[in-house]
This record gives sequence, C-alpha cells and structure tokens, in this order.
Amino acid sequence: MEAQYKKYILNFKRPSGTSRGVLRQKETYFIKLTDGKRVGIGECGLFKGLSLDDVPHYEQQLNKVCKTLQKGDDISELCVDFPSIQMGVEMAMLSLKASNPFQLFDTTFSRGIQPLSINGLIWMGDMDFMRQQVFEKIESGFECIKLKIGALDFELECKLLAEIRSRYTKEHVTLRVDANGAFLASEALEKLQQLSLLDIHSIEQPIAAGQHNALAELCAHTPLPIALDEELIGVLELSEKAALLDRINPQYIILKPSLLGGFQASEEWIKLAEERKIGWWITSALESNIGLNAIAQWTASLHTAIPQGLGTGSLFTNNIESPLVVSEGFLRYDINQNWNNTLDF
Repeated sequence: MEAQYKKYILNFKRPSGTSRGVLRQKETYFIKLTDGKRVGIGECGLFKGLSLDDVPHYEQQLNKVCKTLQKGDDISELCVDFPSIQMGVEMAMLSLKASNPFQLFDTTFSRGIQPLSINGLIWMGDMDFMRQQVFEKIESGFECIKLKIGALDFELECKLLAEIRSRYTKEHVTLRVDANGAFLASEALEKLQQLSLLDIHSIEQPIAAGQHNALAELCAHTPLPIALDEELIGVLELSEKAALLDRINPQYIILKPSLLGGFQASEEWIKLAEERKIGWWITSALESNIGLNAIAQWTASLHTAIPQGLGTGSLFTNNIESPLVVSEGFLRYDINQNWNNTLDF
C-alpha cells in the first residue's frame, strides 16, 4: 500500500473570533492511501493551540506513520499521542475499503435522504456583528443557535441573549453558549445563575480544563446544564475516561473526533456517557469538507436526533468542493452534486 500526506491551509472568509483569539487560517493535513485499485482519503485535523498533538515534530510523525503504513507495519504506538493522526488514518482506511472513497458510512444521510439537524454557530465580534449573525441564522431556519461568549463584556453578552429571548421562546429557538473555559472558577456559578434566567439549553466548558474539583462542584450545583468539551482532550485510556466522568459528573459531553482520536475513541466516550445517563452531541473542529463529511456520516450512523455542531464547512474560501450543503438549519448531502477533489498529491 502507498501512503502519502499533504499539508493544506484553509483560509477563513472573515476573521472568526473565539475567547482564545481571532482565527484567520486553519492548518490541516490529508492522508491518501492507495492499494493499486482503490484510493482512500483521510484528514488529520490538527487544531493549533488546542490539540494534544500540537507539537513541533507533528509533520515528522505524520511522515513516519505514512512510511510505516507503506511497510504494512502496525502504527498504533505511533498514534498514541497523536489523536488527529489516528483520526486521519481511521478515516482513510474506511475510505479505502468503501466502494466510493467519500461514502464511508451507508446511512440515510449519505444517500441524500435524511439531513442532520445542526446548530447555527455565532462567532465573536462586536455586538452589532453578533446580533446580525444571530437573526440571520434564525431567519434562515436554524432552531438551535450556539454563541461563543467569554471574550467580551459579560453583561453585554447577556443583553444580547435577553434580546433573543424577548423575540423567541425556548420552544422556538434553543440557545447554547460556549465559554471555551473563559470564566474564573470563583465567578462561574454567579454567571451561570444569570444565564439560567434566559432559558439557556447548556453551556460548554465554563471554566478552563484541568480544574476537576472546581468543575465537579460547579456541575453539582449548576442551575443550567454543563457540557464538557476541552476537558476530554488528552484523556486517552478507557479507565481514565470513566474516572473523569465519575469525578465531574457533567450533564453533557461534546465529542470532537479529531481531538479525541477518531470514531472508535469517541464511541468509547459515548458508551461511558450513556451508562451514566450523561447526554452528548458531536461537533466538528474546523475540518475541511473531507473531515466534515466523514464525521457527519458517522454521526448519522449513531441515529441521534438533537442538533449537532457540524455547520463549519462554509467558513472557508478554499474548502474542498463537496455535496455538503447547509440550509434551513440542516446539513444535507446532495447526491446531485459532485466532489471536486483538487488535492494534488
């Protein structure tokens, strides 16, 4: 088997704000496998500043993985601390085995029958920009909106949420917020109490990851559901995953396969969460349409009905042209559109 990789820089259509700063580009890597008859494509969605495997020798490790794959040797040890590479290889292997390299899972989604409900993502910016995004999303059909909060004035953010609530009840629009760990542990409960008055569905990662005692205390007394996100990154062993959920006991967990080590690793989290009556949903991590397509098809195979976080494919000017279409609050796979595979390996 031949294995190659290629670095690819995704350019945002406009600078996108988070509590960690403003994103203008996103670095990603593609793996291509060929066995002489078929081709498999996978994406290693490295996320600078967030991925466990954001290390200087990342590309050297990816090259080593490709050479080991070509020899037919086991790569599991090479991928232990490189979850995005593990994800890319798993995706490429599924792609190689499929009759169509972009049809990794046979689902009603990938057959163009059943779309996936998704949340509309609101990026940080000044209040006018955020307000514009919110009402454009709602008017275009989104019934679930996710706002990134924590980098601006909290009172202004609450004011915007209150404005949304004054126009749309929780029965009409579900509101999720994502603090990306921006709140101090000492102030988090008070802020959650303020947010709870606005019928917020949930808040992702209110305080920075690694503060397990504080987060467990917060989850035990929170007036609105807390979803763990960054907290899951770097937790690789099954026993460690179980211990984390038992210690913190969150209301939800959020799964980003590129940051957690692929589909199998994410399914371990799902099984553990369901055993503990913890809810979950799946979110992309700014992959190109190659990765987003695979994650969406896998998500569809799990038969989940709540809105997922899979609407980021339209953020880039130079994404891979694909049949993925976002419309009326849904991600659809339009079988009448083709993949324009411009990747030149």
